[in-house]
Amino acid sequence: MSAHSGVLTDTSRLSWLDQKLFKLESMLALIGGIAVFSLVILAVVSVSGRNLINQPLPGYIDWIEQAMPLIAFIGVSYTQRLGGHIRMDIVVGRLRGRAQWGAELLSTLVMLVVMLLLVWGTWSHFLRAFDFASPNWSRDSSLDIGLPLWPMKLIVPVAFGILSLRLGLQVWAYSRALITGSSDPVAVPMIEDAATTAANEAATVSGFDEGSQ
Repeated sequence: MSAHSGVLTDTSRLSWLDQKLFKLESMLALIGGIAVFSLVILAVVSVSGRNLINQPLPGYIDWIEQAMPLIAFIGVSYTQRLGGHIRMDIVVGRLRGRAQWGAELLSTLVMLVVMLLLVWGTWSHFLRAFDFASPNWSRDSSLDIGLPLWPMKLIVPVAFGILSLRLGLQVWAYSRALITGSSDPVAVPMIEDAATTAANEAATVSGFDEGSQ
């Protein structure tokens, strides 16, 4: 499993695009966090209503279903940028130089192809639910309070589209590193050893990093 990894920056166009995209990814990750917090608030309101006035929050399950795509998908590109997705570093972590960047390039290309196919499939799924001529522009709705489902179905191809942009930037970065033989490519997460990973996690838990000590 790859933990939080450092991403290098410089003055190149690639790094500039990486940082601009990361701002968008960070905003979307924040929205996902707000969605999680909102579910906690909804749970408190629903349970309190049931216990105090025997009236739980109407459509509680419907709102949970609406929030699931936000929680599950909206932060995937942010996590990819930081190198936080589960991966096997047993082989790649032992490679160095062009061999490492070639392996990373191959795996990233495979992921990019898969994600582009998923964007196409999930966009088609959204179009089956969206209809300007239907009430609330939706051909389907939730079972309890009739929330339109197309907004949540739209989130999935949007999130996958942004992830595809991230993977495209990483393909560019790994290709450049493979050609130039750079040991420190920008715009991609660098694999950290166990000691560095443990130190970063300890700093995160303690509430300060090296810059604040």
